Amino acid sequence: MKFLAITLIVHRPDPVTGVLKSTHERFREVLDNAVLAEELGFDGFGVGERHERPFISSSPTVVLSHVAAITRRIRLFTAVTTLSLLDPVRAYEDYATLDHLSEGRLDLIIGKGNGTAQRELFHVTPEDQWDRNAESYEVFRQIWRQDKVTARTRFRPELKDAEVWPRPYQRPIRVWHGSATSKESVDLAARYGDPLFSANVTNPIEPYAELIRYYRERWEHYGHDPADIAVGAGSAGLYVARTSQEALEVYRPIFESNLAFQKEVGLPVVFGTLEDFVERSSALIGSPQQVIEKVHRYHEEFGHTVLHLHADASGLGEAEHRTSLERFQSEVAPVLRAEIPDPPWNWGPVNTASPRKDTVGAGTIAKEGDAA
Repeated sequence: MKFLAITLIVHRPDPVTGVLKSTHERFREVLDNAVLAEELGFDGFGVGERHERPFISSSPTVVLSHVAAITRRIRLFTAVTTLSLLDPVRAYEDYATLDHLSEGRLDLIIGKGNGTAQRELFHVTPEDQWDRNAESYEVFRQIWRQDKVTARTRFRPELKDAEVWPRPYQRPIRVWHGSATSKESVDLAARYGDPLFSANVTNPIEPYAELIRYYRERWEHYGHDPADIAVGAGSAGLYVARTSQEALEVYRPIFESNLAFQKEVGLPVVFGTLEDFVERSSALIGSPQQVIEKVHRYHEEFGHTVLHLHADASGLGEAEHRTSLERFQSEVAPVLRAEIPDPPWNWGPVNTASPRKDTVGAGTIAKEGDAA
């Protein structure tokens, strides 16, 4: 099993202390967390994309480019690239550039995005957002694979023998499809033989498990080999303590503050108590053994081989946050790595020393210059 540390770069007061860091301080914290994730042995670091409050993750390519410069091994993820809001040509240019700057360490997780404010900002409607997402991905995918592209499009000017530069480092890049509630994104992933990443954050396990089952059905419907399936899943929170009692004691003020915030802004309350949150959500809060057992319980439903954890302290003190991550990596991750398989491909970056190809679902990763 592989582990990602992911941030959406939420910018609001600390749920326990009430302190609001400056924008500059918040970005520095993200960079520090990326270095820490690599130091502790995480396999990937992800940055979200949002274009509305309380997030400041509107430019993930810029943030990930800086992360690429201060790290060497860890893979870089988008979480998610909101293709329904973006021009696929411009998105390609940004990510192909980042692909080179990161020495082929980039993976994309794409999705339609969410939130009324950002839809209105980009003039995207609830009725056309799924069509925009599919069209943008299809154009993006074609540009990544072909030196000249012709495409008839609805939501941007058509392309005719268009050349888009720079040409990419990884050919093709691995693209995951982020999935939260809709069968459209699941079907799109299955159609192209791409891996799926379940949000698995807001609700109990059942709706996410149902979508993953549907993904597996559609994968076989489109004629792909079931052995090539890869599923990732999120988690709603992390605090690994020595004992369950300690974990609950430390996390309770964080949960209560987040619950009050949900009620204040009118979000539906799914888990009304900390005990219910720990039991029925995907949050990994407890002793190392409790966390191991919970990941296994989810794996039985999802069959996932990649798990994302919160990169941010999210209300924990700095020392508590670091200790929790260290305990996860020293006492939890080794057990899960041994007991749950990895995705069915080589995780490492492109090897520039020789023209190697690595299986990626139904496609390949190849050194720049190989046939697309």
